Amino acid sequence: MPQTSNPLRKLGFLTIGLFDEADPRRGHESTLEIIELGERLGFDSAWVRHRHLQYGISSPVAVLAAASQRTSRIELGTAVIPVGWENPLRLAEDLATVDLLSGGRLNPGVSVGPPMHFETVKHALYPDTAETEDFGYGRVERLLDFVRGTPATDFSGVEGFEVFSDRVQPQSPGLGRRMWYGGGSLRSARWAGEHGMNLLTSSVVKAEESEDFAEVQLSHIRTFRAHHPDGDRARVSQGLVVIPTDSATPAQRKKYEEYARARTPRTAAPQGPARMMFAPDLVGTSAEIAERLHAHAAFREVEEVAFALPFTFAHEDYVQILTDIAQGLGPALGRRPAG
Repeated sequence: MPQTSNPLRKLGFLTIGLFDEADPRRGHESTLEIIELGERLGFDSAWVRHRHLQYGISSPVAVLAAASQRTSRIELGTAVIPVGWENPLRLAEDLATVDLLSGGRLNPGVSVGPPMHFETVKHALYPDTAETEDFGYGRVERLLDFVRGTPATDFSGVEGFEVFSDRVQPQSPGLGRRMWYGGGSLRSARWAGEHGMNLLTSSVVKAEESEDFAEVQLSHIRTFRAHHPDGDRARVSQGLVVIPTDSATPAQRKKYEEYARARTPRTAAPQGPARMMFAPDLVGTSAEIAERLHAHAAFREVEEVAFALPFTFAHEDYVQILTDIAQGLGPALGRRPAG
């Protein structure tokens, strides 16, 4: 069985934070409880997705602000914030504030592109500027500049009783080095490397030079590091869907297997005009999943993961899955307990 060149160094998980429209508070509480559980189980990081006009977390920075006050060690990340929905200056203020409240544990992940279903939402989101908004990499560059301390204005000093800064405030030392880009193409991997970001890879990539998922993802990782100032030391986190069944009940195992089976057809070939490829969900015992990961060419290139929790499972399912990841899969991948 192929082995990783290095043991897994950082073990994380990702959740979408779904909620019932009739009781949204319960869903948000469930997400916070899962993050607290992750810390107790020794995970290194917890990540939340970002959804607008859906029944998932629409304000991950606010949720992570709450999580920062209910945890003390676990790193808190977004995977990812689509910056097409955001004002980079305002987002920089929010990110720095939460990073300070967390004690320097925030790991903001972002992506570019126009907002989903932009034609139907643009009049609500950008009623006067929809046709002139920049949804490319420049929007992330502005965010990076503000987070890293580049002046946002040429005005500073005292005016009356108020003191003004030319930089976004607060500034949080180290946050600029903890900015991540969620990329699924060679172009985005190269751009993230050139701009000194970290790279989040997921279970979705663009089939460019190959139709083998692991090969494509491996090429993204190597391209990123080839253009990053830190070279081979540049941070990459992989986010495949894994569902260990070590302590699952028979009913849970059946549900998990049916879930993965229903999603398998989309992994057979590139999908749509963009030729997007999806990785298979990994269901089985921790030993079985570890074997499949060790055989995954891209996994062998990383030392960090943020395993994605399935979207639609119940709270008790997530408890079982996270417990098995922490106690079974992590050690099988060579990861030592946090702390």
